[in-house]
Amino acid sequence: MHLLYFTLLVPFIMALLVPLLYKYVPRIHTGWFVLVVPIGIFLYMIELIPMIAKGKILVSSVPWIPSLGINYSVYVDGLALIFGLLISGIGALVVLYSVYYMSKKREALHNFYVYLLIFMGAMLGVVFSDNIIVLYMFWELTSIASFLLIAYWYQRKQSRYGAQKSLVITIFGGLALLAGLILLSVMTNTYSIREIITADLRGHQLFLPAMLLILIGAFTKSAQFPFHIWLPDAMEAPTPISAYLHSATMVKAGIYLVARFTPVFGGTIEWFWLVTGTGIITLLWGSFSAVKQNDLKAMLAFSTISQLGLIICLLGIGSSLYVTTAVFAALFHLINHSTFKGCLFMVVGIVDHETGTRDIRKLGGLMSLMPITFTLMIIGSFSMAGLPPFNGFLSKELFFTGVLEASKLNMYYLDTWGIVLPILAWIASIFTFIYSMILVLKTFTGKYKLSKYEIKVHEAPLGMLISPMFLAILILLFFFFPNTIANNLLQPAMSAILPGLLDGVGIENNIKIWHGWTTEVFMTLGVVVVGMLLYASLNKWSWIYEYLPAKMSFNYLYDRGLVGMEKLASQITKKYMTGIVRDYLLYIFIFFVLVVGGSLVLLNNFTYHPADNGSVSAYEVVLMLVIIGAAVLVMLTKSRLTAVIGLGVIGFVVAIFFVIFRAPDLALTQLVVETVTVALFMLCFYHLPELGKETEGAGFRTANLIVSLGVGIVVTLVAISAQSNALFDSISSFYEDSYQLAGARNIVNAILVDFRGFDTMLEILVLTIAGFGVYSLIKLPLHRRNNR
Repeated sequence: MHLLYFTLLVPFIMALLVPLLYKYVPRIHTGWFVLVVPIGIFLYMIELIPMIAKGKILVSSVPWIPSLGINYSVYVDGLALIFGLLISGIGALVVLYSVYYMSKKREALHNFYVYLLIFMGAMLGVVFSDNIIVLYMFWELTSIASFLLIAYWYQRKQSRYGAQKSLVITIFGGLALLAGLILLSVMTNTYSIREIITADLRGHQLFLPAMLLILIGAFTKSAQFPFHIWLPDAMEAPTPISAYLHSATMVKAGIYLVARFTPVFGGTIEWFWLVTGTGIITLLWGSFSAVKQNDLKAMLAFSTISQLGLIICLLGIGSSLYVTTAVFAALFHLINHSTFKGCLFMVVGIVDHETGTRDIRKLGGLMSLMPITFTLMIIGSFSMAGLPPFNGFLSKELFFTGVLEASKLNMYYLDTWGIVLPILAWIASIFTFIYSMILVLKTFTGKYKLSKYEIKVHEAPLGMLISPMFLAILILLFFFFPNTIANNLLQPAMSAILPGLLDGVGIENNIKIWHGWTTEVFMTLGVVVVGMLLYASLNKWSWIYEYLPAKMSFNYLYDRGLVGMEKLASQITKKYMTGIVRDYLLYIFIFFVLVVGGSLVLLNNFTYHPADNGSVSAYEVVLMLVIIGAAVLVMLTKSRLTAVIGLGVIGFVVAIFFVIFRAPDLALTQLVVETVTVALFMLCFYHLPELGKETEGAGFRTANLIVSLGVGIVVTLVAISAQSNALFDSISSFYEDSYQLAGARNIVNAILVDFRGFDTMLEILVLTIAGFGVYSLIKLPLHRRNNR
């Protein structure tokens, strides 16, 4: 288990070493050093497959904050292992691809790989964490790391915009997720996912709120409708990042969350329709929107949204426990999607890298110039379209099987609305077929026109082709040998999603290339026929995209909402940020009067016992009247110097009170401070102009009078009430033994030096630092200050 912990920490350790490698080994591309990390993790995950395939689970815990029940607990089962293999395996291919894609002369590679490694480590933390608080920590770290990766080319406005949008939406979802996880911990009195899964929470009053909050977190991260708008803008990141974050890892985190908590919420009508409905709508909208895109990466972005919706839909259908085929198909398509979408992103990156453009309107005729890239595009696109002999065909057929089985269920109102699922799935598959054909035919077929390209077009170097070639081989292998994955990976993962499913009954060797002339096959033939007809007549019906009102789009609502919030915040800020200190003091004093005074009245906390008062001598009354008179003088005078003198009188009379109450040290301090303050005030105010006319208005003085009286009355009431509400014995009795305890004859000095020694030392340290700062500013030469 120690090796497992080390494996999960390796990306963060390497992230610390990357800047040093980049600086001191400049001749070698930093990616070669980084490549060792995902390869090592992937090989370690491969070693775990036989053990996990036998039904074993790895569990270990390291104390972190044991007093709060927060530990770094690692939990490895079939579901976590699939994601671990994808994160490390696709990560290794992406790093290898980036070595040839990212130029070490023009790019800040140390930043690139540091962000990438942090993201990789965070994703591993998400899928292997058993403690929900630790899971949330890694969850938010993925959002931060993806923000840095998307904004890698921060000089570009669109990169900054895309990074900001992804951060705003995913962090919003993360906060919702945190609330949902806290509700789960309240319901189960544990932070362990394993223990939460085993608890029966149905019927609990917090069950539905927790479900909704967790789904918001999952849907925002996995770009589900209507939170999908951040994903297309995230395509401003370098292509290796798009291939990693938005096809195999980050967007799959939401899928992982839905799958992991299916045992908790699955089997309820709310979970079924929320997950299934959101998934099928996202599938349809993503595929429909992808067809109208002119940018290859934008098309892949919407196709990713669509494919993620397909997986979410299958998880929702399978949560009913009656359609195990759907969960099986979801897991199989999860793997297949990572292979063909990673391949496609890399191929699009190659096209962009070698032609200088991703605009479909400028591309065409590349088949003869880039034959290997063309072949890879065919394999990836046809797999995404669900055509044989590629792995996407198998999982797409299982998808059709899942929606058909769901439509026949006599539960969750499926006997009425169930027919909608296969219809929408079939329509979405047609659009998927269309944009898959666009990727291949409009990019590589047709006439090659040299004038359309800014650079000379040629085939990519071998190094850049290795990663997509490897994924293309996997696409073919998974088609011809699917049950190897099914028995060793999918079956254990299904047991994690649907606990109680005994050893995957009815699943082993369930994937077959040919099942006969089934309804699914005829649906596929219909997709191909209708898809080809619609592709051939694309120019005749694509006008429908122009009639979609731009102001009704979620991007428009997001932009306007963001701008509106900024304007509203600016207007509110301008109202109260006047630049006048008096106004700020008014806010503070009014708030103080309302909160403190209101609590005294509403909570009936004021208490007064005259018997507790001491006797008041005649000279104390005289001194009190002097203070009141001086305060009135400060309020009524029009001269600043007179006001300063009045304040000085108040301070000196307070010092006399300290003498009367036998506090000579306080009296001495008060006299010194008051003398210096009055002298400084008189020196400064002498050179200031007279008070403005605005201070002479009745409203100005009335406001001052009301606020002043309010603060004075509230403070007086609090002091009187505090004197009459002694809940505990006075602490002063402890300090009466200061001589015996500290050897000090002066109780105040004993408190400051002995009983509060650390506090006093830190105060002295602060004053010392401030003194050094002032001294440095005074001694700083004038010309250097002007330069600064």
